[in-house]
Amino acid sequence: AKNLILAGVKSVTLHDEGAVELWDLSSNFVFSESDVGKNRALASVQKLQELNNAVIISTLTTKLTKEQLSDFQAVVFTDISFEKAIEFNDYCHNHQPPISFIKAEVRGLFGSIFCDFGPEFTVVDVDGEDPHTGIIASISNDNPALVSCVDDERLEFQDGDLVVFSEVHGMTELNDGKPRKIKNAKPYSFTLEEDTTQFGTYIKGGIVTQVKQPKVLNFKPLRDAIKDPGDFLLSDFSKFDRPPLLHLAFQALDKFVSDLGRFPVSGSEEDANKLISIAGNMNESLGDGRLEDINAKLLQHFAFGSRAVLNPMAAMFGGIVGQEVVKACSGKFHPVFQFFYFDSVESLPTEPVDPSDFRPLNSRYDAQISVFGSKLQKKLEDAKAFIVGSGALGCEFLKNIALMGVSCGNQGKLTITDDDVIEKSNLSRQFLFRDWNIGQAKSTVAASAAASINPCLKIEALQNRVGPETENVFDDTFWENLTVVINALDNVNARLYVDQRCLYFQKPLLESGTLGAKCNTQMVIPHLTENYGASRDPPEKQAPMCTVHSFPHNIDHCLTWARSEFEGLLEKTPAEVNAYLSNPVEYKTAQRTAGDAQARDNLERILECLEKEKCVTFQDCISWARLRFEDYFVNRVKQLIYTFPEDAATSTGAPFWSAPKRFPHPLQFSTADPSHLQFVMAASILRAETFGIQIPDWVKHPQMLAEAVDKVTVPDFQPKKDAKIVTDEKATTLSTASIDDAGVINELIFKLELCTKNLPQGFKMKPIQFEKDDDTNYHMDLIAGLANMRARNYSIPEVDKLKAKFIAGRIIPAIATSTAMATGLVCLELYKALDGGHKVEDYRNTFANLALPLFSMAEPVPPKVIKHGDMSWTVWDR
Repeated sequence: AKNLILAGVKSVTLHDEGAVELWDLSSNFVFSESDVGKNRALASVQKLQELNNAVIISTLTTKLTKEQLSDFQAVVFTDISFEKAIEFNDYCHNHQPPISFIKAEVRGLFGSIFCDFGPEFTVVDVDGEDPHTGIIASISNDNPALVSCVDDERLEFQDGDLVVFSEVHGMTELNDGKPRKIKNAKPYSFTLEEDTTQFGTYIKGGIVTQVKQPKVLNFKPLRDAIKDPGDFLLSDFSKFDRPPLLHLAFQALDKFVSDLGRFPVSGSEEDANKLISIAGNMNESLGDGRLEDINAKLLQHFAFGSRAVLNPMAAMFGGIVGQEVVKACSGKFHPVFQFFYFDSVESLPTEPVDPSDFRPLNSRYDAQISVFGSKLQKKLEDAKAFIVGSGALGCEFLKNIALMGVSCGNQGKLTITDDDVIEKSNLSRQFLFRDWNIGQAKSTVAASAAASINPCLKIEALQNRVGPETENVFDDTFWENLTVVINALDNVNARLYVDQRCLYFQKPLLESGTLGAKCNTQMVIPHLTENYGASRDPPEKQAPMCTVHSFPHNIDHCLTWARSEFEGLLEKTPAEVNAYLSNPVEYKTAQRTAGDAQARDNLERILECLEKEKCVTFQDCISWARLRFEDYFVNRVKQLIYTFPEDAATSTGAPFWSAPKRFPHPLQFSTADPSHLQFVMAASILRAETFGIQIPDWVKHPQMLAEAVDKVTVPDFQPKKDAKIVTDEKATTLSTASIDDAGVINELIFKLELCTKNLPQGFKMKPIQFEKDDDTNYHMDLIAGLANMRARNYSIPEVDKLKAKFIAGRIIPAIATSTAMATGLVCLELYKALDGGHKVEDYRNTFANLALPLFSMAEPVPPKVIKHGDMSWTVWDR
């Protein structure tokens, strides 16, 4: 329910006839000890409503009837017998329109999901990825036609994909928007199932774009699927034979409960043997479909923990099922089809547990004790844990740790640190925060929320960034006293630093990350596994400098350039001006000493800002913005065309303007074009801000703004014969060094000294730092305007402000479901790390993608052994 409410569905109804027991406090974060005896649905509703006021949350506390389901698009049953489930599922399956039905169960360290979204369910987007594109280099007049693309980036197409063509010159027949099937997909070419011999001859240009195809799924109802489950969704290839056994085990448990009216008693071998016997009889009745081997030991573990709902399992399955409901309501992403079984039996203690150790202690951890025993519970409570980061992952970890009882004993202590404050955009997934916490420190708010979940939690919240500069806070004594470190970070450098500290102090590090519907976990265990820094992702491919500044061919290039110009004009230049004005002597000495192209650029920018482009009135700011438009989208393009005409050739004789380059066209400014005026408005407002000039209200009225813009005199363009335009893709800077840099620097310093005499006393500029999340500050208006005008120059499709914010703001997509799943998986590993004694084959690293859905678990990689003569060691050895 928490994940769905954060996702923002229209309404959620909670049904429960039962009362809160102490037992429930092991897995449910909305209950407190004072709720024991209250109805579970009624006890949950207020705290869940706080998560999102836009979602209507209601309750049902009486016996559920089939007819009541007709008001809903999707229903999830978490605690229901197979007999009742089949009855409700038949109703949902045959309803018009079908009601999506999900049955999910968590029994100790075992879990199951069944989905039935109706006889014909259409998935509109099977993977959630953006359609792949390619830039065409050539198309043959052939049958089948061969399409070759530029070797800038490998194509991601597969045989059988449908694609559409656009902007093709010559062979214009392909621009009809008709999807065409491809074959022989290779990294840079493919063939079309089409005869192009009668088509026009390909001249130049063209974009090929994948067309995403909807997929229709025919779900079977539960009564049929239980007998004929088809292929199970696998999560761990080391347990490929496990799902059929768990399919049988969950049915056997259902029969045990219906026969005896209770769950097996934890630690009772008699009850476990009864369950094994039921499973054996059921297996025999399957005839040819029976299993050759029933793993009695596994079924005993299943029986012992079957009454318990563990928090990490609930977090993991809550994430998966939450996403399944969103799929059912939206058709976006591929659903689980139809059974998914999972177990983490490796999380159990390595030492045999005495049956008496499973006995309940009348504590909030009784459910957990019934699975692991009280000895491991004591280890959890006495742990000294360190959580680095208090964002989306950090909030989920805190909730899990509070419910598991980690660091809740007299010897225990949990330290959490985060130097960030809460922003509105955090609230969709960082569920310990509320509207009234905006602007407060993340770690302190999260720590007090976790302490309200479990008042026994011994927690200290810090606001320090973990890094070399805070080694006085996180000193040797701090690290040496830790039992375990959990990363909840969002950047690689911080992860690598924590990894190095854990390596040095020999501490287990539990690592995880999310990206949209994807998540991954990595266990770093001293002497058993490689450390986090031992394997690195390849660096992200970045567009060459010359592409971004002169030859963009997609909107990403335009937005990268726009963000760079924004920071240069409004942040870096005002900051340089202030650096000069606050200490002119020291600044001039530093630039003279540097004596390079960068120093020359800095001084030119300061002089330009304080002399040629100095703004005193708001009309000056409008003039500056209008002339910027002329410079960026008219004069620079005319200069580029003057230097490289449309028929220009390279040194080898090939056309200069060949794919992926696009030939640009200058814009003609017009006050009648709203996007032109919007650019001038945003640019002039932000320019005025840097100079501390008051912004008049009339600037937001198009007609009055247009009148002010018309007053600006725009000089005619004069091409420069010696203009330097960087075309080298390996160039890292646009500045070019020159022999007379030192002479020019001295001249610039002389001019600067003259112009600063005319500045008012105490003059300072106000640098503007880019802030994407404030829609009223005009930052994104300017960046979207810069990018879209540039895109117009190069005939690149423009984007709206939201998409521009996503790309230029470098927003990493994040959702509550994948976050919950990642932290659940990590906490299943935390049991192993705190128990000690587990071998490397007991641990699991996971990569999951809820969109596909894909769950891929594997043993961690052991550390690399270094040999020298007859000695051998790893990075962990001292």
